[in-house]
Amino acid sequence: MITIKEAKTKSELTDFIKFPFSLYKNNKNWVPPLIAEELEGFDKTKNPAFETAEAYFYVAKKNTEIVGRIAAIINWSEVNDQKKMKVRFGWFDVIDDIEVTKALLEKVYELGRKNNLEYVEGPMGFSNLDKVGVLTEGFDEMGTMITWYNNPYYATHFEQLGYVKEKEYIESKFPFANVKPEFFEKANDLVKRRYQLSPLNFKTTKEVMPHVDKMFDLFNESYASLSSFVAISDTQKEYFKKKYISFINPEFIKFVEDKDHNIVAFSIVMPSFSEALQKSKGKLFPFGFLHLLRAKKQSKDVLFYLIGVLPEYQNKAVTAIIFKEYYETFKEKGIINCFRTPELADNLAIHNLWKHFNPIVHKRRCTFKKEL
Repeated sequence: MITIKEAKTKSELTDFIKFPFSLYKNNKNWVPPLIAEELEGFDKTKNPAFETAEAYFYVAKKNTEIVGRIAAIINWSEVNDQKKMKVRFGWFDVIDDIEVTKALLEKVYELGRKNNLEYVEGPMGFSNLDKVGVLTEGFDEMGTMITWYNNPYYATHFEQLGYVKEKEYIESKFPFANVKPEFFEKANDLVKRRYQLSPLNFKTTKEVMPHVDKMFDLFNESYASLSSFVAISDTQKEYFKKKYISFINPEFIKFVEDKDHNIVAFSIVMPSFSEALQKSKGKLFPFGFLHLLRAKKQSKDVLFYLIGVLPEYQNKAVTAIIFKEYYETFKEKGIINCFRTPELADNLAIHNLWKHFNPIVHKRRCTFKKEL
């Protein structure tokens, strides 16, 4: 018999977070989250996403054993401002039993119908900076700290339950050896002169911090035209600033500014923490933070996390300046592999940025949708 229980207390939410640790304990490609960080993300008093969203966390049990989990989410900005009558689900993990999947999803349907919503879509988080998509290709590739990993049967369950693919994402990789400076050096010089632009590099996190709010403003402007985009609020800026910026090497954050010192483009690259997180086993102490610190300083793999360009500077080759700066930084640090985080498969403009580096698509993921 399958029973569904809402996780409310810290202990229950910890069990919710720990379920995939047992589900994937023998899987060399699953990357665990930090348990304390997940708990903080689910805390309505700490995560500003809850200012415009509500979420409920459920576990499925057979007898006393947890066999699945799911979060049912409504992003009210999306519903009220964009008129998308959608209930989301995320943090979905399950054993290979479609009846468990069905029972978990029923809690999402209940939330959607209660609020007169029209369809369900997932897996996705509270906002645009959360994890998204169920993996459909690339199960033999190691996961990352900013994506969910899952078994192949997840997608099969959704399809058997009448879901259809809604948004498709690709993830690509290329060796740094593929990056030839002749592809961007000439454009770098030309764009700098023509638009009176210059790069802004950093050596310390303290130097970065005064610019972060402007970066998030630019992020909002850069992606405002995407139909699925929900802008980041001021309180979310503060939250993400504290949560992410300290994780990132300051030399991996690049800005481009105009003659008046206005930021017109930015990019954030992160060192790969995948192996460090596997060694940490979800805990910062006693030794987890040492693995993460070592990865931050020594990882030879990097992930292109975010890139944004003001709309009026898009299609003006401003990214040539960013690529030139990264080329110099990566060469100095001996970077070997470059990975791109999930990008919408139909976002041809972003894919064209990387074409000269001959990237290989090594993972695909998607969200699934079903009418209520």
